[in-house]
Amino acid sequence: MNNLNQLFEQIARDELFINTLETKGHDSKDFHDVAVWGLRAALRRAYEAGAQSTAKGN
Repeated sequence: MNNLNQLFEQIARDELFINTLETKGHDSKDFHDVAVWGLRAALRRAYEAGAQSTAKGN
């Protein structure tokens, strides 16, 4: 798994309480209800990670 996928999975676990982003082939395991504040926090972390990466020249 590459660094970007690891970052996405870590954000999903921390902010959305989703253990994996791998497709499981079952609706109850592939679809999740998330709070808007959790989604906002996840998007903010992804944005900040991209901004830091750009600032470092990666």
